[in-house]
Amino acid sequence: MGIFDKFKKGFQKSASAFSVGLKEIIIKKEIDDENLNKIEEFLIQSDVGIEAASEIKEIISKKKVDPNKDLTTEINLILKEYIISLMKPLENNSFFIKKEKLNVTLISGVNGVGKTTSIGKIGKILKSNGNKVIFAASDTFRAAAIEQLENWAEKVDIQITKSTQGSDPASVAYKAIEEALTNNFNQVLVDTAGRLQNKKNLMEEYKKIANVIKKIEPNAPHDVILVLDATSGQNVINQVEEFNKIIPITGIVMTKLDGTAKGGILLALAKKYKLPIIALGLGEKEDDLQVFKAEQFAEAFIQPN
Repeated sequence: MGIFDKFKKGFQKSASAFSVGLKEIIIKKEIDDENLNKIEEFLIQSDVGIEAASEIKEIISKKKVDPNKDLTTEINLILKEYIISLMKPLENNSFFIKKEKLNVTLISGVNGVGKTTSIGKIGKILKSNGNKVIFAASDTFRAAAIEQLENWAEKVDIQITKSTQGSDPASVAYKAIEEALTNNFNQVLVDTAGRLQNKKNLMEEYKKIANVIKKIEPNAPHDVILVLDATSGQNVINQVEEFNKIIPITGIVMTKLDGTAKGGILLALAKKYKLPIIALGLGEKEDDLQVFKAEQFAEAFIQPN
């Protein structure tokens, strides 16, 4: 199975729900106000967001539909074009290319989003592009998190810097950067403790990591990636809002898109924040993290039922 086929397969749950929902609305040969309102409501229920849904409704209302063509196909084409125009500027393929200088990436997210797993998969892609990568196990809150990152480091053959449970997370990140500078690593991926965005003490600890690593690498972190779980729906909007207040986010990774029938949340995020989308998680295997491409996403999301 090729990468694009895997991508489409991962989106089947969302795509099927979307396609069936649209077909149930579009039973006429024309789009009247009632159908337009139903389409807008359906898009909002699919987590596309009010703003994007309103824009799509407006575009459809102005479209001259050829009565000889299938209306569902015509609307799917409008949706596909809208998604590509909205999300193409948010591609950031340069994130994975080989870096000439040290690049420190802080990776954050709430508990259970697949953050540590995503780090392992990101590390693999970076390494395959010729980067020399090191992991920093700065999620010292849970012993299981250190062990999980160790397992990923072994699986993808990447060096790891760690300490014991309960040790200072910032010191682990500092040590990893120190090792990177000494041994000519060009990519440091820093795992941070999964935290709720409304827990002030944990968010302060997160900010401390960023402050401490500046002492050894003044421009660090060069990237701040927030990992989000697609099955959380509209709650991810609040997560972006709160994490962005602490340290400005430079990109997002959306996981578990294979586990939801409401994958439209990525459109809502794109419309509201315009943050670069680094990659999408579509499964548990090490190759199931796909570098984000807008056209690929649009085609997978609007695939016919």
